Amino acid sequence: MERLNIIGAKIYSRDHILRQLMIWRLKDKKVIFTNGCFDILHLGHIEYLAKARDLGDILIVGLNTDDSVRRLKGTHRPVNNEDARALILAALSVVDAVVLFDEDTPAELIGQIHPDILVKGKDYEGKDIAGADIVKASGGEVITIELTHGYSTTHIIEKMKIKL
Repeated sequence: MERLNIIGAKIYSRDHILRQLMIWRLKDKKVIFTNGCFDILHLGHIEYLAKARDLGDILIVGLNTDDSVRRLKGTHRPVNNEDARALILAALSVVDAVVLFDEDTPAELIGQIHPDILVKGKDYEGKDIAGADIVKASGGEVITIELTHGYSTTHIIEKMKIKL
């Protein structure tokens, strides 16, 4: 159970992440933030998160709550609940912190964290990225990362429907 506790300790409340951020900032750590539903973890997620983590020292993942996912993706989602999704993400060595958010976008959370770098997939290039204005206003960067072709939770769910 000790390893499970170590993994679980990477799941932060908003108050706790702000206290932890003070420690990381005192140590001059470069903080990266990304977000998503991460419903069925797949190769595309792993590669995306690893590339994001390579951009700095600390990777914080904003994770949509179940209610937020349902509003964005429909009543059939998420497949995995927020506790399971948070623990799975926290188990990854490239992820330093997971913080849940209930809003439709992570803009409020980004405004509290003020990451040095905000990361989204290339599919957001040229689109309005939630929180980008906040990050840029505080001197940070917004970077889009190439996604792994052929991998998405929606695609996996569709493939499973065909096989059933």
